[in-house]
Amino acid sequence: MARAIWSGAISFGLVNIPVKLVTAVDRRNVRFRELRREDASRVRYRKVAAADGEEVTSDQMVKGYEIAPDRYVVLEPDELKALAPESSRAIEIEDFVELAEIEPLYYDSSYYLVPGDTAAKPYALLHTAMRESGKAAVARFVLRTKQHLAIIRPVGDALAVSTVVYHDEVIPTEQLDGLPGEDVQPTDRELAMAGQLIESMTVAWEPERYRDTHRDQLLELIERKAAGEDITAAPELEREAGDVVDLVAALEASLAASRDGGSSAESA
Repeated sequence: MARAIWSGAISFGLVNIPVKLVTAVDRRNVRFRELRREDASRVRYRKVAAADGEEVTSDQMVKGYEIAPDRYVVLEPDELKALAPESSRAIEIEDFVELAEIEPLYYDSSYYLVPGDTAAKPYALLHTAMRESGKAAVARFVLRTKQHLAIIRPVGDALAVSTVVYHDEVIPTEQLDGLPGEDVQPTDRELAMAGQLIESMTVAWEPERYRDTHRDQLLELIERKAAGEDITAAPELEREAGDVVDLVAALEASLAASRDGGSSAESA
């Protein structure tokens, strides 16, 4: 059972709904320690000053913002504390927007909101109203001394809240180099074939279909080595990313392979 990491209330208008914040994602990264090869001794790191190599303790450290190479504006802990967002137990809803209008690039970390002990009815009311309207809520709240902009939306039977990045943190596409211009337009035939290929590869969204194959291979290798198996590294194969010389031919070949794959799967 996931533990609540924050408790407070959703607030919009005069409505107040006590909630608890629960992590929605359990990352399954394979974590390694750095060791000395000869004896597997843990490697530890010290914080040292670049000027003289002396170790620096926590009480000796301050924050510095670099304004030029090796030139810093130093901020003392008290100065930063004075600017910290006021601690609050409220998730303040500021607006409601169409959920479909939110660009996924903005999403950051996601959590579940579960109702407090006496908040089942108002929680269900908000959840149902948002689900039926297709709307999402734009809100702010403070978590671990940092203020977050967030999106609240229904996910299954729960309300989820995702922190989002601010508009000026998303790089606009106008700043990207090498995007095709108006002079690069696909032909009607190419569009039709690309549409057919997309359609032939379209399936229902089932996230359980997709596994982290690299993590699986790492864990298998770890298990085999832990069992004493002698592992010989396979030679690394390089894949060439060549130019598509004949786009139509590539689309035709892809469609043919897709049809063969589909018929094989159906016959199986």
